[in-house]
Formats: sequence, C-alpha cells, structure tokens
Amino acid sequence: MTENPIHAPSPELVPQMASGGGRRLGLFSWALFDWANQPYFTLITTFIFAPYFAAEFIGDPVRGQALWGYTLAAAGVVVALFSPILGAIADVSGPRKPWIAAFGVLFVVSCSYLYTAVPGAPGSALWIAIALGLAAIAAEFAIVFNNAMLPSLVPEHQIGRLSGFGWGLGYLGGLVALLVIIGLPDAPFLGLQSAQAEAGRLVGPLTAIWFLIFALPLFLFTPDQRATGHNLGSALREGMARLGGTLSHVRNYRNVGLFLIARMTYQDGLAAVFSFGGIYAAGLFGWDVMTLGLFGVTLVIFSAMGAFVGGWADDWFGARPTVLVSVAGLLFATVGALSITPDTILFVIAVPPPEPDAAPFSSMAEWAYICFGSMFGIFGGPAQAASRSLMARLAPRGMAAEFFGLFALSGKATSFLAPLAIGVTTGLFNDQRSGMLVILFFLALGFLLLLPVREERAEPLG
Repeated sequence: MTENPIHAPSPELVPQMASGGGRRLGLFSWALFDWANQPYFTLITTFIFAPYFAAEFIGDPVRGQALWGYTLAAAGVVVALFSPILGAIADVSGPRKPWIAAFGVLFVVSCSYLYTAVPGAPGSALWIAIALGLAAIAAEFAIVFNNAMLPSLVPEHQIGRLSGFGWGLGYLGGLVALLVIIGLPDAPFLGLQSAQAEAGRLVGPLTAIWFLIFALPLFLFTPDQRATGHNLGSALREGMARLGGTLSHVRNYRNVGLFLIARMTYQDGLAAVFSFGGIYAAGLFGWDVMTLGLFGVTLVIFSAMGAFVGGWADDWFGARPTVLVSVAGLLFATVGALSITPDTILFVIAVPPPEPDAAPFSSMAEWAYICFGSMFGIFGGPAQAASRSLMARLAPRGMAAEFFGLFALSGKATSFLAPLAIGVTTGLFNDQRSGMLVILFFLALGFLLLLPVREERAEPLG
C-alpha cells in the first residue's frame, strides 16, 4: 500500500532526540507534564473543590451535584467538537508546544479565578461555572497535544512504560498537592474563618501555580515536531481537509473506530467515578474537605501504584488486555461502593452507623468505602494510561495528533451524557445513590465493546 504524502511522516516532522542524559531528561520532562496537570483532576474535579462546590459554595449536595454535572457536560461538548480539528491542524503545522502553551495560559487564568468562589456571593455561581468550564476545556486540549508527542519519543515497545510512568508520576503529583492542601493552617485573613472553606477556594490558584512551575521542563527539554512552514490559515485548510478525509474513510479504520467507541463509553463511566466519587462520599458520610483530602491521599497512592505497574503490564501483555482487566476491576469496585450506606455494606449486611461527631473513618461502612475506593485507584490508573498507549500503537504513522484529537473526541463526545444522566437522575429521584448507578452502564458497555478490538497499527490511506 502506498502512503498518502499528506499522511506520511516526513523527516522534518520527526523530532530529534538527544542521546544519553539529554534524552532521558526530555522523556522525564514529557512525563512531568502529567505531574503538572494532575492537581486539576485531583484537587478540583475530584476530592476538594467538587465537594466544596456542592456542599459549601452551592450549599446543597444534591443541587450542587446536579449543577456540577451540567457544567462538566457543557465543557465536554466543546472538547468533543474541537479536539479532532485542532489535532488535524497541529499535524499539518508540526509543533505541539505552542498549542500547549496557549491552552496553558487559559487554564492558569481560569483556575486562579476559582478563589473567588465565596459561599453566598450574589451572582457568583454563574461566573464560577464558566471558569470551571474553561479550565476543563483548556486542560483537555493541552493534554491532546501532549499525548500526540508520545509516539515520536520512544520505540513502540516502550510506549506503555513511558505512558504508565507519566500517569503514575501524575498521581504522585496529585498526592503531593493533596498533602499541601491538607496541611494548610487556618487563614482567616484571606476572607473566611474556616480552614475547610479556605482549602476549597485555595485549590484553584494552587493548581495554577503548580502547572506554571512543572509544565516548564516540557518546553525546555522535550523535543517538539519541526515547523512545516504552514501558517495558521493554510494549516487550518489542510487540517480540515485531512480530518474530512479521515472521517469519510472511517470504514478503513474500522479497528481504530471500534476502540474509540469502546473508549468513549468506558471513559464516560471512569470519568464519572472520579468526578462524582468525592461528592457522593461527602453526601453519604458527611465528610468535610479535610476528611475527603485524607481519603484522596489513599486513592492517589493506589492510583500511582496501579499506573506504574500497569505500564509494565502494558508492554509485557499488551495494552488491550490491560485495559480490559482494569475496566472489569472498576466495575467491581463501583458495585461495591454503591452497596454501602452509613449502616449497610454489600447491600444486606447491617453495620453500626457512624457516631455523631466521631473521628473520620471510625465506622465499618467508611472503611468498606475506602477499600472499594482504593480499587478505583488500582484499576483507574492502568485503564487511562493503557488507553493512551493503545491509541499510540493503533494510530497511523504521521497522524498522531489527528488521532489523539479523535481520542479526545472519544473521551468527550458523549462525556456530557454520564454527568447529565447523573444530574438528571439525582434530581429526579432526589437521591445521590440513584444517580451514581448510571456509572455501571457505561463501564459494562465499554468493556463489551472493547472485546473485538485488535492491537495492531492502522495504515495511512493510500
């Protein structure tokens, strides 16, 4: 099969990696980008700001969970629509770093604005929701271009290791950021008397500063694709033409398409687990921000362990088997977590409820939730890292950014469905648990859709 000259990789597009220590520094700096952006997912969308947004800023866990779902759904629609377009343009123009820098600026500004989320401030809910949506969009777009660098940095048999190392490093970054937040002292001079509320607000600027510091090595040491000479206008025209050609010949990429549909489905469930797990726990046990932070530390430790081990399993056994095992584990953990109430575990086993004003994690139900939550970490890390490496192994050569744009599309095309379904179901039944049951459908369907996928690279159209 002859290669389409538009799709074939040309020498000027291939970054030149240094040898020895310089090469290792470039690879480490690429992986460090996961460390740089992970506090957004750990602190803002999962353990600290999300529960703070629902329980304290909005003041009603049920209404807050619904509003959070609607906000993430709107951001997901934007990411789904524009990720493939931006990826195709980047493949034509060459460099990825300028795109990462542009979205990084938007990310930093949006996260910093979250400090203004003072409970009871008139009209602030709308502006905080807008900032949250822009931060989510910027984070996802930056990740598209960082992921697109992966296939050109290492040989194919090492992709799983580098992807898993990056994901594990990211979880460790989230852990350190969590420990910083948990250790914050009372700071009434910042505008609130409650250290819990301060922590909820401070995660925004902390995440922004963290990103500014730790994303810098990527720009300094990791090689980028060389510029092709296309200006933005010509890159836009040619990129759109390429994307249109890819989509019009999608039947020729049937195996990749099957993977993207499967990933689209199980990723919705996985993202919902991490986005709503903290909100659900706060409503279930009444955990405050600091208790949720301690819970998050446990999950992040297990997530990092899972990502590191999953990276090696990826290269030894394949990315597809690693993803399948991980999604099955997430299904089991979700069923277990939803089997728990303050006085019940595994649906039918009665246990003493938490005592009023008792120390955190003092009841059997809370410990059972921690155990199943740890399983979210163990399997969530490999599911995401191995999905990234599987895309890198399946994408046609010379089309990495375009296909990682489609990869982002698969993560966001229906990403609004799970939050929307959770928000609607929670509001309809006025019950958090009923809303969380939606997650099981997405994980189970994604697992079944992944079964027929083959782990083999697609060929560019000739």
